Amino acid sequence: MSVALTPAQVLRLWHDVALAMVRDDEPDLSLRQMSILLTIYLEAPPHTVRDLARKLEVSKPVITRALDSMGKLELVSRRRDEKDRRNVLIQRTVKGALYLERFADTVVNLSRSI
Repeated sequence: MSVALTPAQVLRLWHDVALAMVRDDEPDLSLRQMSILLTIYLEAPPHTVRDLARKLEVSKPVITRALDSMGKLELVSRRRDEKDRRNVLIQRTVKGALYLERFADTVVNLSRSI
């Protein structure tokens, strides 16, 4: 189902979602962190630092810093690739899945008020 929104409605929804996220007890993620998290959860694995950096068009250290922060929040985890020990695989966590589920619910609920 596709819903046509005006630019003003899109900005209002973006504002309302951002405000709701700041006000709740969930961690505040940067746009970069949220983009990484959504990529990990919406696109099929495997996910590596190298692949995420290429996809987001940022450096590997940028991805690593974001993953460090999200790892402390238990939104993602990392493990060494057994097939190629040079690679570190980024993995989904239950806490990360729940975070995005609540985020999606917030977006859906707020979009109904537009």
